[in-house]
Amino acid sequence: MSDKPDTTSAGRTGRTGRAGPRPEPIRFFGVTWVDHDGGYAIRRAAVTVGSLAAIVAGCLVLRFAYEGLEIAAVGGFVTGLVVVMFAVCSALAFRHTWAGYTKRPAPDSQSALRGLLTIGFVGTLTAYFFRSLTEAPGESLHRTEYETASHRKRN
Repeated sequence: MSDKPDTTSAGRTGRTGRAGPRPEPIRFFGVTWVDHDGGYAIRRAAVTVGSLAAIVAGCLVLRFAYEGLEIAAVGGFVTGLVVVMFAVCSALAFRHTWAGYTKRPAPDSQSALRGLLTIGFVGTLTAYFFRSLTEAPGESLHRTEYETASHRKRN
């Protein structure tokens, strides 16, 4: 969140049409989340469909991996461990991603969990899908920060 006014070189207010702190752009949405303009609804629909398609593709990849373990005949114990590992990592990734939409995660914990979030990519995509059904993922967090900064600027 920047406290500098959003101005162009001509001195007019920028895309948001407001002087004051600039809203932080959200991936795939830019700053359209501020006023829900600029194709916001179409972007939300596209993000919802895209994340659902990514979930399906991810599950197909995991199915191929499971079939590869079956073909390799590594045994039931190893196959079970892999299935449990992906399930637990996906659940933890879902929880971490979902919590990240309401409060900013600590940077050190984010980097420490990078591997877990990568393994549990289906959980991350699922959280993204469910959040995109109601708002741009992260919109409530960004809106709260933007309104707080705007209120602080006015006072």
